[in-house]
Amino acid sequence: MARVSIFPLSGALLYPGLQLPLHIFEPRYRALISDALARDRRIGMIQPVRAEEGAPLFAVGCLGRIQDVEALDDGRFNIVLEGEKRFRVLRELTVTTPFRQVEAELLEEDERCVLAPIERAGFEREARRFADAQGYSIDWDQVSRLDDVALINGVSQIAPFDAAAKQALLEAETISVRCELLVQLMQFFGHRVDDDDEDGVTLQ
Repeated sequence: MARVSIFPLSGALLYPGLQLPLHIFEPRYRALISDALARDRRIGMIQPVRAEEGAPLFAVGCLGRIQDVEALDDGRFNIVLEGEKRFRVLRELTVTTPFRQVEAELLEEDERCVLAPIERAGFEREARRFADAQGYSIDWDQVSRLDDVALINGVSQIAPFDAAAKQALLEAETISVRCELLVQLMQFFGHRVDDDDEDGVTLQ
């Protein structure tokens, strides 16, 4: 178990091994970063269930270590977090700090997990279709060089899905399960864009 100081932010997810740049301007989160820098440089990224003050938290987040930090003259920070481990919230703690803290179980990742060739091929095929439909410009040669974990987690982190869908991806227990869910989400959200394009639907 671990005590984790958290940054609840809807739509911003972090995965082990990946990076997330953040601009920190609210006083309580400036305090969070200052506290982390004075200790072990670690904070937990997690989504609130609703985008409102004090909202309950989703069950799973990701512990990140501050790799780069730029302290601005007015007290704001620009930071880059590197994901270390997912965590499951056991309970929220009563604290006197301006930022929230939780007691959490750190989740071990199976780094040996790989996709079957047919899973990888099916994912890349659907990703190409989705990217074309969204008008994204992708270097597919570079994508093909990524290992399975980097590819699936990377797409999960940046995909333009809503908060609940992105949370489901984060909570997936294995790369294979996350890959399957990503394919389903790309198909589902791709169809929504096709059906509702005239109404200007946004997915974020």
